[in-house]
Amino acid sequence: MQKVWILLLVIFLPLTVIGNFLHFSEVLLFVLASVTILPLASYMGRATESIAIHSGPRIGGLLNATFGNAVELIIAFFALRKGLTQVVQASLTGSVIGNLLLVAGLSFLVGGLKYPVQKFNASIARTNSSMMMLGVVIAMIIPAIFNNYHPGIGNKLSIGVAIVSLTLYLLGLYFALFTHKHLFSYTDGMEEEEAEWTMGKASLILALATLAVAYVSETLVHTIETVSHTFGWSEVFIGVIIVAIIGNAAEHSSAILMAYKNRMDLSLEIAVGSSLQIAMFVAPVLVFAGLIIGQPLPLVFTWPELAAMTLAVLLTAFLANDGESNWLEGAMALGAYLIIGIGFYFL
Repeated sequence: MQKVWILLLVIFLPLTVIGNFLHFSEVLLFVLASVTILPLASYMGRATESIAIHSGPRIGGLLNATFGNAVELIIAFFALRKGLTQVVQASLTGSVIGNLLLVAGLSFLVGGLKYPVQKFNASIARTNSSMMMLGVVIAMIIPAIFNNYHPGIGNKLSIGVAIVSLTLYLLGLYFALFTHKHLFSYTDGMEEEEAEWTMGKASLILALATLAVAYVSETLVHTIETVSHTFGWSEVFIGVIIVAIIGNAAEHSSAILMAYKNRMDLSLEIAVGSSLQIAMFVAPVLVFAGLIIGQPLPLVFTWPELAAMTLAVLLTAFLANDGESNWLEGAMALGAYLIIGIGFYFL
């Protein structure tokens, strides 16, 4: 897989740069930028993982939790700066349901086809489910309800929700990494990992990949409106499905690979943990960033978005509650994702 990422990067990054200078069609630039982000996201993830291993389990856990969704955060920031608030909200929605239903579903399915029953730490699953109920079902529904009764308070309410969500997310990290780390032991017997790169090399790669992602993300965001008009796709569909899949593709493949190796704890940590980070870390950070750059981001989602996220959280919590998975549960999660995707396509 690493050779594939290298090949994609060598071919598509120069083409994206050349396309910007020669003013390729915006539809072609959208395709080039989308493909280019995939290997860059992979390199950012691998560099972060190496730095985390060198830093030790506690600092490493914080690093992974902080930079796990860096690509999505960068894409969303440029979309927010351009005033595409609806795309940002939709990409947050898509990241949540994509990780919970698409990634976890594929992981359950692929792993389940090889192993009849796969086990994982039920305590971690229940804790993450509770946090997701708070971060999505409560923190994202309450602003919509109150804004419906009192239009105009969405921005002010979103700031309060962002502060509470981010605080609880940090408390959750402290709970998992310090005071109750004994509850978060893996069931799949993970061995001590070795860093792929040295600290210096990983830091350099992370810095370069981040700059490249920022450049390519700006190109991607600039072309969204044209792509929307060309194909007749709504900006909501582009955000929920297209942008969310692009931003998460690298970690999607990692979660599925871990499931195939019967390391379901790590697979679920990538899928569910990423959704949790989107709801309780990335969304609040974007709210604060919007205030700074003069582009407020109200956490007032549409009812289809709220319904999709809520049902994704509830289904994932139900499937993971017993600490076991099989291929049929994966098929059910994928089916739910396809139904939601069809709904957003025709929205």
